[in-house]
Amino acid sequence: MINIVFFGTPDIGLKSLEYLNNSDKINVLAVVTQPDRPSGRGHKITMSPIKRYALENDIPVFQPKSIRKEPEVIEKLRKLNPDFFVTFAFGQILSQEVLDIPKYETINLHASMLPKYRGANPIQRVIIDGEKETGICTMITELGLDCGDVCMREKIEIDDDMTCGELYNKIAEDSPELIEKTLIGIKENTLVPEPQCENGVCMAPKLQKEECRIDWTKSAQDIHNLVRGVCRCPSAYFTLNNKIVKVIKTKPVEFRQPMSYYADFVAGAVVGKLKDGIEVLTGDGVIKLITVKPEGKSEMEATSWFHGVSDVKGLQ
Repeated sequence: MINIVFFGTPDIGLKSLEYLNNSDKINVLAVVTQPDRPSGRGHKITMSPIKRYALENDIPVFQPKSIRKEPEVIEKLRKLNPDFFVTFAFGQILSQEVLDIPKYETINLHASMLPKYRGANPIQRVIIDGEKETGICTMITELGLDCGDVCMREKIEIDDDMTCGELYNKIAEDSPELIEKTLIGIKENTLVPEPQCENGVCMAPKLQKEECRIDWTKSAQDIHNLVRGVCRCPSAYFTLNNKIVKVIKTKPVEFRQPMSYYADFVAGAVVGKLKDGIEVLTGDGVIKLITVKPEGKSEMEATSWFHGVSDVKGLQ
């Protein structure tokens, strides 16, 4: 039996925790997760999905504000005498003192094909960048940013319309078995982690709100990638009449008119109104807005929204 402590917070790690807890080869000694925090419009104090599962299954829970600065939590973890720590979107940086506790290693599940997309936001960045594939890796956690040796990896294809939410769910589904295989392989000495090559290293920093504002001078494909890369989290947007309009679903489309028709329009101009969306000119091509969410309203068909607005000289 392999004894582990699971570190995680959001629901992307929930299936992995559940899988490992139900495995006849793994024993989950405890869970470490972020402190309860305000959530939603009412700012109600809410526990993480990882904590909720742990409590429902009688797994001890630790919630340090900063594990590096809480020696009492570190000492309790040390007394558990774990074989491994497993981290999956925990949300805090571990000190070397913490990393040295497990008998074997601290294993992290990272949501990209390392060394590409090291950092906090690989899922959204890979779609925004228009990549055709990504993946998941298990890796040895070191003090540097996602630079440890890679244990195992698994590719995930990205189709032209996959959103960040769909990729998030796919990663959540594919991760549990990879983590289990990694733990077993290292303990049985049948798996040898490989150092990351430094060729192709790129970073995936936290997304800033201004990055989600649509720049109509970019290509239709780039805008489509942004929309699906930040779909509902927090959503790409533009402004019209000083109101924010979030864009939920788009599709790059062919020019439907002779090129001379578009000569008098600038990027951001509405150049077509159809039953299934409105067409907007971009810096390279035309993009169809299919679903939008106007400020203060629910999601709706872009055509229905456009029928209710006036003085449209261009989307900003």
